[in-house]
Amino acid sequence: MTVVTTSSEAITEKKETFMNKLLGAISGSFAPILGVLAGSGLISALLTILTTFGWLSNESGTYAILSAAGHAIFYFFPVFLGITLANKLGANGFVGGSIGAALLEPHYVDLVTSKAQDVTFLGVPIILANYSSTVFPILIAVAIYSILDRSLKKVIYKDLQMFINPLISLVVIVPLTILIFGPFGTYVGEGLSVVIQFLSAKSGILTGAVMGSAWSFLTILGLHWAVIPIFLANLAATGLDPLSAMVAAAPFAQMGMGLGVFFKTRDKDLKTLAASGLVPSALAGTTEIITYGILVRFKRTMIIVAIAGAIGGAINGALGVKGTGFALPSFLSIPVFTPIGLFLLGTLTSLIIAMVLTILLGYEGKNDLAPVKTVRNVKRETISSPLSGEIVPLSKITDPLFSTETVGKGIAIEPIKGEVISPVDGLVTTLFPTEHAIGITSEDGAEILIFVGVDTINLKGQHFTSVVKQWDKVKRGDLLIQFDIENIKAAGYDLKTPVVITNSDQYLDVVLIKEGNVQAKDKLIRLDV
Repeated sequence: MTVVTTSSEAITEKKETFMNKLLGAISGSFAPILGVLAGSGLISALLTILTTFGWLSNESGTYAILSAAGHAIFYFFPVFLGITLANKLGANGFVGGSIGAALLEPHYVDLVTSKAQDVTFLGVPIILANYSSTVFPILIAVAIYSILDRSLKKVIYKDLQMFINPLISLVVIVPLTILIFGPFGTYVGEGLSVVIQFLSAKSGILTGAVMGSAWSFLTILGLHWAVIPIFLANLAATGLDPLSAMVAAAPFAQMGMGLGVFFKTRDKDLKTLAASGLVPSALAGTTEIITYGILVRFKRTMIIVAIAGAIGGAINGALGVKGTGFALPSFLSIPVFTPIGLFLLGTLTSLIIAMVLTILLGYEGKNDLAPVKTVRNVKRETISSPLSGEIVPLSKITDPLFSTETVGKGIAIEPIKGEVISPVDGLVTTLFPTEHAIGITSEDGAEILIFVGVDTINLKGQHFTSVVKQWDKVKRGDLLIQFDIENIKAAGYDLKTPVVITNSDQYLDVVLIKEGNVQAKDKLIRLDV
C-alpha cells in the first residue's frame, strides 16, 4: 500500500542528526504561532492602506488600538516563543513564557529606558538591552532551560516538582539570560542582519535569485524554519528585512504555476485541486495545497517555480525591496512591503512567468506521478469504524492533503477513547515508526489509512503505543494502537483522525453510512464497485 506523506512526515528509522533536531525544534516552536504572526502582519498591511489613502489618522485612538492588535505578538515575541519552544522541547511552557516575560517586565525595562549605569547582578556587570521582538536570546535561554528541567526531574522528588522546578529554573535561567544568553543572542541576530544587509548591498540580484529560487524547496524540506528567525531579527534590529521580499517571489511563482495548471489540465480532479490551492495562497499566503498537491507531484513544475522565483527574487533584491513587518506573502499582505510598486514588479513577474511557462511547456514529465487510475480486483465491502467518537468531514482537517482528499476519500473522527482497532480483516501494510498512523489492506482490496491527529508526528511516538507490527495479519476489531488523549491534547495537538481509503479511485463510490457519533466496530463506510 502506498501512502502519500508531506515532507514533514518523511520518516526514517535512522538516528536523528543534530541539524534535524535543531530544525525540528525551530519548526515546532514557530508552527503554532505562524497563523497569528500572519494575521498580525495583515493588520499592519490594513493600517498602511487606511493611512495611505487618508481614511484613518495615525494619531487617532482607532489607529492606536488596531496597531496594538497588530504589534502585540511581535513586541511580546519572547513570551510566545518561550512557551512554544519549551513545549516542543518537553519542558514547562509556562516557565518558558515566564523567562521571556522577564525580559519585558517593567522593572527591567525601566533599567533599559533610563539608561542606568553600572547595573550589576550579585556584583556581575549587566549589559542592558531591549529584548522586545527578539528571537535568538529566548531560543538560547529556553534551550538551556529544557536541559536544566530534565536534570531537575531526575533529582527532585516528584510531588515537589510542580513548584520547586519552576523556582530553580527561573532563579537560574533569568539571570543567566540577562547576563549571557540575551547579549549573545542579540549579537548573533544583529550579526546575521549585518551579513544579510552586506550581501544584499554587494549583490542584491544574486542574493535575491538564490533565495527566490530555493525558498519553495527549503519549505518542502522544512529548512525554511532556520531562515524565518533571521527575518524577525532583521525587523527587530532595523525595522526592515530584505530577505522576506526576496523569498516572496517563490509563493507568487507557485500561484502562477497553479494558475497555469488550472488553465492547462483537462483532469477535473487536478483542476479542482489547483483552484482550491489558489484561493488560500492568494489571500493568506498558505501554499501547502499547491506545494504538496502539485509541486512535489510534477517534477517539471519544480523547474518552472525555481526559474520564476529566481527572476522575481533577483528583481526585488536588485531594487532594494524590503519587508516592514512579518507576513506570509499574498495579495493581502502587499502593503507590508516597500516600495509597493517595486515589490509588485518582482512578485507579479514571478507569477506571470510561472503561469506562462506552465501553459507553454506543460506540467508533466515522463516520470511524474500523474493521476493514473490503476485497475485492481477490489470487491464491494463495508469498513467498520476504527475509533469511538464524533464524525467530522475531512474538510475540517487542517492538513491540506486530507482536507482536499489528495490522499483519498473518507471521513475523520474526533476520538473519545484512545484506541484504534482494525476496521477490516486484512494485513498491516504500513506502520509509521512514530506509531501515530497505520495502514491496513483488507482481504477484499481496500487500502485504509488511519492517521491519529494533526501534526502528531512531531511527538515522535510519545503517547502512542502500537500493539501490532508491520505485515501482521489482523481481524476486524483487533486492537492496533493505543494513545493518550489527555496528554496529546495537553501538548496542543488536534486529535481529529482521518480514516481514508487511499485507493478510493478504484471504487465507483465511497459512501459514508454513519453520521454523528460512532462507536468502534460500527459500520462506517461502504465501498461500491
